[in-house]
Amino acid sequence: MDIRSLQKPLKEQYRHDPNASKITIRAKGGQTDAPVACSVDIGRAIYQAEAHKGVGGAGVGACSGDLLLGALAACAQITCQMVAAAMGVPTERIAVTVEGDMDLRGTLGISKDVPVGFESIHLNFDVTAPKATPEQLRSLREKTEQYCVVMQTLRLPPKLESKWAGQD
Repeated sequence: MDIRSLQKPLKEQYRHDPNASKITIRAKGGQTDAPVACSVDIGRAIYQAEAHKGVGGAGVGACSGDLLLGALAACAQITCQMVAAAMGVPTERIAVTVEGDMDLRGTLGISKDVPVGFESIHLNFDVTAPKATPEQLRSLREKTEQYCVVMQTLRLPPKLESKWAGQD
């Protein structure tokens, strides 16, 4: 696949019309019969999510933490593949594993001293590229980390606001 050819008309369009590059991605969580589960509609697919077993969920479905880490793994892996293709880095395999550490006492309100959410997130890139030079691999790493949307969003969080319908 020639990623440069795929992206060339898009880049030209965005250079000439910067407003064309602005998008909004939407996800909507919807109630299910169980208070520990929901559906997540991203417009192109609907996923089922549930509370983690450690906070009362059944432990058989993806929890929101799984979805967050999965989004990071997907974004990092796809970004790395696209960057390698664009740079002409000869890869045989690219896999990304993401792990996040948290203390559930925070989200359960057991301890005010424990933060709610992930305390650390670890990415492990497993790139098999025996014909790539060390410089190519160094550049692949730099550009992957630079252009991975989810990684950059977590590193430099955007302004986050919440609105509640019917409340001021």
